[in-house]
Amino acid sequence: MITFYNHLHALHEGKLEMFRGELVPCFEVPARADHVLKELERRQLGQVQAPLAFEDAALTRVHAPRYLDFLAHAWGEWVALDLANAGRDALPSVWPTRTLRSDVLPANFSARLGLFSSDAGSPLTSGTWTAARAGAHCALSAAQHVAGGARAAFALSRPPGHHAGMDFFGGYCFLNNAALATQQLRDQGVERVAVLDIDYHHGNGTQSIFYDRADVLFASIHGDPSTEFPFFLGYADELGAGVGLGFNQNYPLPRGTDFAAWSAVLKTALDRIHQFGAQAVVVSLGLDTFEGDPISGFKLKSEDYLRVGEAIAGAGLPTVFVFEGGYAVEEVGVNAVNVLEGFAQGR
Repeated sequence: MITFYNHLHALHEGKLEMFRGELVPCFEVPARADHVLKELERRQLGQVQAPLAFEDAALTRVHAPRYLDFLAHAWGEWVALDLANAGRDALPSVWPTRTLRSDVLPANFSARLGLFSSDAGSPLTSGTWTAARAGAHCALSAAQHVAGGARAAFALSRPPGHHAGMDFFGGYCFLNNAALATQQLRDQGVERVAVLDIDYHHGNGTQSIFYDRADVLFASIHGDPSTEFPFFLGYADELGAGVGLGFNQNYPLPRGTDFAAWSAVLKTALDRIHQFGAQAVVVSLGLDTFEGDPISGFKLKSEDYLRVGEAIAGAGLPTVFVFEGGYAVEEVGVNAVNVLEGFAQGR
């Protein structure tokens, strides 16, 4: 399996995030991708290469132009407010909540920072746009490779993507790599694409992007949003809207869920993907379902991820894997590559 690796990912390295009422060191760090790359190279699990280059027009297939324009210029605007800002990250502090307008584009930078964000836990840094854009190219490259006839490809990048919506960032995510890969498959002629999100946290951005579409099935297995981030989306009664009604399937599970219970739901999700008639699948590969993850609550063990890969391979579909969550533990490398190895063995 070929891996498209974002060699610019470390340009995005936040200093602090807001967590439970205080600023703490960021959980989403460059070491996450480094651990995965190291394990890929140790096991020699296929070729690792840089992504292809794409025009920014490819990003507008998923994201709003005014949002992309904001991300591209945000750091310069932040520093222009105060030269001292060059030494600190930009975090939002005000948002357009219910009854306030989100259609207007304020001149004030802090207002626009809030307009285009969903939380105060995703610092915007000097290298965020460059790193996120290169990561999007990894996802687009992996999708194009699979659309061209490959069985599978892996987009290894950070920051992750599945919490990013059409016009907002949050949950450490800025550009939605899984959605971009999905749309690229569609644009390359794949008529029905499924997104299988197995991150501990619901992929609210991906769901919102495809919620009213019938050509993309979104299926997510995640922690119950009544207690887990992102809290305000990811419930089982969210089934899609308009022509997309019936093409969104959430499987929220309680903290403490072990692999036996989790894998039974994975089978249900894969059965739904088969019923949908998917011609390809994009896997939002979150590894924060691991029992040792510091900000999650499932109980999967490292060896379980081999079985996850085998199960996904059993669907018999061309597959794009996109790296998502899994935090501050060396095991994220072992677990990610276990999924890929299990998939390779599950032919």
